[in-house]
Amino acid sequence: MLLIDCPWCGPRDEIEFHCGGQSHITRPEPFDQVSDEEWGRYLFYRINPKGVHYERWAHDAGCRRWFNVARNTRTHAILATYKMNEPKPDLSAEGRA
Repeated sequence: MLLIDCPWCGPRDEIEFHCGGQSHITRPEPFDQVSDEEWGRYLFYRINPKGVHYERWAHDAGCRRWFNVARNTRTHAILATYKMNEPKPDLSAEGRA
C-alpha cells in the first residue's frame, strides 16, 4: 500500500485517495475553433511512461481536495506531492527523472 502525503492533511494510506489520471493537461482553446481531432486528443490520449509520471489525486476520505503527485511508475515510489496551483517540481537534480 502506498503512503500518500496530502499537502493539507499529511501522510495517509492510499485507500483514502483516488487517482484522477494524468495532471498538467491543458484544455484546447478557443473552444469554437478546436477541431474534432484536437478535442479527441484532449479527451482520450494520455502518456503512459515508465518512470516519473505526474498525476492528479483526490483525498476522498479526508479534506476532499485535489492535488498533484509525482510518482515513479516502475517502483510506485511517490517522489513529490504538491497543490494544484503549484508548478511541477524539478526532480532531475535528485536523479529521479
